[in-house]
Amino acid sequence: MADTPEARVNFGAWTYVRYLNQTGLDDSYTDSFGREFDIDIRNDFQVNKVNLTFNGWLFDPDFRWLLYTWTSNTSQGESAQVVVAGNLKYRFNEALDIGVGIDPLPGTRTTAGSFPHWVKLDSRTMADDFFRPSYTTGIWASGQLATGLDYRVMLGNNLSQLGVNASRLGDSLDTFSGRLDWMPTTGEYGPGKGIDDFDMHTELATILGVAFTYSDEDRQSQPGTEDINNSQIRLSDGTRIFNPGAFNTDGRINEATYQMLAMDAGMKYQGFSLMGEYYWRWVDDFSIEGDIPEDELFDHGFQLQTTYMFVPKTLQGYVAGSKIFGEYGDPWDTAVGVNWYPFGHRLVRVNGELLYMKDSPIGYSSIPYQVGGDGTVFHANVEMKF
Repeated sequence: MADTPEARVNFGAWTYVRYLNQTGLDDSYTDSFGREFDIDIRNDFQVNKVNLTFNGWLFDPDFRWLLYTWTSNTSQGESAQVVVAGNLKYRFNEALDIGVGIDPLPGTRTTAGSFPHWVKLDSRTMADDFFRPSYTTGIWASGQLATGLDYRVMLGNNLSQLGVNASRLGDSLDTFSGRLDWMPTTGEYGPGKGIDDFDMHTELATILGVAFTYSDEDRQSQPGTEDINNSQIRLSDGTRIFNPGAFNTDGRINEATYQMLAMDAGMKYQGFSLMGEYYWRWVDDFSIEGDIPEDELFDHGFQLQTTYMFVPKTLQGYVAGSKIFGEYGDPWDTAVGVNWYPFGHRLVRVNGELLYMKDSPIGYSSIPYQVGGDGTVFHANVEMKF
């Protein structure tokens, strides 16, 4: 929009229209405590999300800014349905880039800058969504320690601040997330270190990543179930741990400590990609009212995604799946999908996916999953981004 010796201003947009059919799911589920819940089955068209972005630099190309409006149209009327956010960053050198503002905690591959370079259109695998941290306000540093070795560390307010008033946050900064990415063969892994090989690497590109996230959480600072990019701490049957009576007793958790370790590995070559990630999550140090049957919780799980460009820059197929080994159930999911790029670039995509979920512990209106979902879901999407 503007490019002068003193400043640059860019504009970008991202949106997609989704047809979602959940009629293949059971219409109710029973949690691990024997409580039965109805599921609101959906069969509809939605302009799911709209993201309008302004970014650039001011006075010095190393001083960059980002401002955006992000809507979750499927949850209109809920808090944080419209988010106006951004951040400021300054690059001192290749090894040190400092930012302040709103950004995702880099605890998993999908919260480490890979969005929107995913094969599943704006949805994660079940295990990824269950274990991951989310967006918060904080300060971070990133950079390149050596050729092919990148880092990112962030100190934030909580695991997920979108939809949470500042007055509901605690009085200490005790949310931290950091990761290392090593790319030993080519020193890079494509745009955003994304999942697929749309760019058709002629040399084998590989990546190994490790991340750790720590946060002291309390029930007052949790977002609502329909807040954008919701990230509640749940049991593996979908029960939110801060709910009154979550464990079917008269007790409730007021505070808890979340720790999550994630390790991932991936490869890309001539349109083929394979990515795997494993998660370990500990939730303990409970402050409770009344009585609950747990002193600590431990869950672990993994995801796998593989893709292939059947027609370079045009037609891509993928298979994705994940599994959670939890104390209150062992849910899993698998998906088969196709991405068609009719103009030969990433800016326009038509996506179709058939998803099977077993006892899903995640669900909110902007994703195809339902809490307790058991059965098949189909969704088709038309995406535009520039």
